[in-house]
Amino acid sequence: MATRRDRRAEILGTAARLFAVSGFHGVSVDDLGAELGISGPAIYRYFPGKDAILADMLVDVSRRLLDGATRRVAQHDSAPEQLEALLRFHVDFALAEPELIAVHFRDLGSAPDRERRLVRQLQRSYVGVWVEVLQRVHPEVTGERATSSVQAVLGLLNSTPYSLRAGEPRMADLLHDMALAALEAACGVPSGERSLALAKERR
Repeated sequence: MATRRDRRAEILGTAARLFAVSGFHGVSVDDLGAELGISGPAIYRYFPGKDAILADMLVDVSRRLLDGATRRVAQHDSAPEQLEALLRFHVDFALAEPELIAVHFRDLGSAPDRERRLVRQLQRSYVGVWVEVLQRVHPEVTGERATSSVQAVLGLLNSTPYSLRAGEPRMADLLHDMALAALEAACGVPSGERSLALAKERR
């Protein structure tokens, strides 16, 4: 028998899928209930309203990203290994949850003020983890440049709501290599050095 937590998770997952396709304002509580095989009002047993579903969804994914990044950095001693772990972590997230990325981009502005501010705070902390690691790998890079570089690379990785449609079979490698090349270019690493190493590893 499904627990309350299981049911809430099911509602959040279904809502993410529907919001990604039709937008937060294009999906009613009745639409969500119909997709779940229950009446719309039954949703209110688990969430006080549609706003609360969106808020929970976006706060949860932001916390998971920050917690996951922090754990992966702690699992490695060297800064290059930490950066590699962060890249792989976010690639895996972007490939697994493109619907959440789409909802965040389009519908964060529809979340209640308190949760929207919390999401942005968590996002800044997440970027901060990346920036700290990147500056340990490349200590000559300023904080401003490191921050801009990380934000640009996360935008690239978060392209999966659109880029997955092309059907590239090795999308994880493609995203990883492009992101790493972009970071290294921004940090002044000579062109081609890392890409050549990756090519040798994959032969």
